[in-house]
Amino acid sequence: MLIVDMLSTLHDCIGINESKSRNEWSTDAPRTLRPPQEARPISGSTPALHATAPRPVTRLPSPVYTAAMSFDPSTFPLVRHGNQYQDFEPGQVWRHHWGRTLTNGDNALFSTAMCNWNPMYLNAEYARAHGHPDTVVNPMLVLCTVVGLSVEDLSEGGGPFLGVNECVFHAPVYPGDTLTAKSVVEDQRTSVSRPNTGIITWYTEAHNQRDELILSYRRTNLVAMRKES
Repeated sequence: MLIVDMLSTLHDCIGINESKSRNEWSTDAPRTLRPPQEARPISGSTPALHATAPRPVTRLPSPVYTAAMSFDPSTFPLVRHGNQYQDFEPGQVWRHHWGRTLTNGDNALFSTAMCNWNPMYLNAEYARAHGHPDTVVNPMLVLCTVVGLSVEDLSEGGGPFLGVNECVFHAPVYPGDTLTAKSVVEDQRTSVSRPNTGIITWYTEAHNQRDELILSYRRTNLVAMRKES
């Protein structure tokens, strides 16, 4: 019956004669498709249907682009992303957006890509045998994730990364944990060797969904100054 239903559906879609009953599709009758037919009347008896010529295919013309319609990038104003040196001041707190849930897939992919075959990150039974409830998320993935959470606020405006110091992993992270982060501006000074740039140091902390401290570090960047008009 499944084959019969499929053939019946195909029959309806392409406008084949619908007057055949399903019995005519049995194995005792030849399965011959007829050419497209005219539509049957809405009321009254159903007359014999006559074959008609295939309907012509209407093709839409290809769009023609004129000079006025062409893309002109000069019409789009440039919008600078990220904050600049003047947007920061010591003691300022930045609470970074969204947060990130780390999964088993994240952990396995990152550890494999880094060729880090530590079974603590890849073997759940091994991790449980060492007192963990599940595999441990690779700490380098934790660090990269937290730095990534802070980029939009702190360094997206441009400037070389000068390093991370005093990085401490306070507690393990497990698949399913959600990390959030915040940073405090600790130090800010202009660069002597690079005009129009400054050097800023932030202290960053990351917490899990239970508000447990997971990670802390100090990060320093060169940050571009805004050109005063």
